[in-house]
Amino acid sequence: MLSLFLPLFLVFLLLGLPIVFGLIAAPAILLWWNGQERDIVLLYRNVYNGMDSFPLMAIPFFMLAGELMNRAGITLRLVEFAQAMIGHLRGGLAHVNILSSMLFAGLSGSAVADVSALGSMLIPAMEKQGYTRRFAAAVTAASSIIGPIIPPSGIMIIYAYVMGESVAALFLAGIVPGVLIGVSLMGVVWLLADKENLPLATKRASWGQRGQASLKAFWPLMTPVIIMGGILGGIFTPTEASAIAVGYALFIGLFVLRSMRVGEIPDILARASMTSAVVLLLVGAAMAFKTVASLSHTPEMLADLILSLSENPLILLFLINILLFVVGMFLDAGPAIIILGPILGPIFLELGVDPVHFAIIMAVNLTVGLLTPPMGLVLFVSSSVSGLKVETIARATLPFLAVEIAVIFLITYFPAITLTVPRLAGFID
Repeated sequence: MLSLFLPLFLVFLLLGLPIVFGLIAAPAILLWWNGQERDIVLLYRNVYNGMDSFPLMAIPFFMLAGELMNRAGITLRLVEFAQAMIGHLRGGLAHVNILSSMLFAGLSGSAVADVSALGSMLIPAMEKQGYTRRFAAAVTAASSIIGPIIPPSGIMIIYAYVMGESVAALFLAGIVPGVLIGVSLMGVVWLLADKENLPLATKRASWGQRGQASLKAFWPLMTPVIIMGGILGGIFTPTEASAIAVGYALFIGLFVLRSMRVGEIPDILARASMTSAVVLLLVGAAMAFKTVASLSHTPEMLADLILSLSENPLILLFLINILLFVVGMFLDAGPAIIILGPILGPIFLELGVDPVHFAIIMAVNLTVGLLTPPMGLVLFVSSSVSGLKVETIARATLPFLAVEIAVIFLITYFPAITLTVPRLAGFID
């Protein structure tokens, strides 16, 4: 009886109930129906316990750092840097959009922040230069999913918290896949240049102009260097690194660029608090959901079902990719990782798949799910920014989505793409 909590949760999702309430209501109803009122108390206690974790403090700090960077006008400097470097290519502003997302990923680690910050700036600029609004919105949405893959990444912090993995190892493992997705998206833009009648290249920037753009972007570009350098050098932990990122963002905005006023800080704190509260509530609810999953022995039943399909890890990885892609259509990456990570991770560990490799497969797959209807969050944000219908943007993203799926399978079947950097850094034997 208790194992019906998962179908009931899916019913709540289809009815439009917010995920956080569905995660709590579905198991609570079945516990009550089953006469397990004492376990309902445990369920709601675990909502708080799921959030009460020092490593999870990195999430609100990184979100606050992203808000500070955005308010300080750092996003504009990154766009100007990208424009100076590759703006001369055919479809240059589309390439700039993608490169800006890759650079912005090193500051915020959030796909939603990427769409909001870059979309509001680049979609009107691309339309003014001759791109269709549909294409501009599609490029912005498709490239935004790089945000949670290139470090720092909120979902990788969550995965490390749930599965007991090294945050630094997961951060390093996400670098090459994130860059690979960005380069692949640029390839799609190049292939679509004639079909979409993309604008011809603008004048190539001189080396002097590139140097000026590089100087303007120097301080923002140092953010990921400081974060990863400090973590890898053993100077501070990932959680402490997130606090360092906030201090660094404040220092840049108030004293280096002088583009932010002290009076703006309360509003920035309020925005970061609201975003962080949503994420942490989801984490807490998902951890409570996970508790009931354990009581119902659902993980063991699903593990037996998966292993009954095949014992070949290559076939199982293919099937799991399909499962994760479908899950990503309906469930946000954070809750999906907390629910499915403890179920799927041990299975593939037994089959000889490296835990860091599987973590990246899962994280990238679920992140790409942000781009898929019916629950694709970045589609809704892109729709809000561009004023277009979600279905219009979803259709326009199909070529980009196809290449992102291809990259997922490359990551899956060529572990070196993911594992080389953390192995060189000594995190993997």
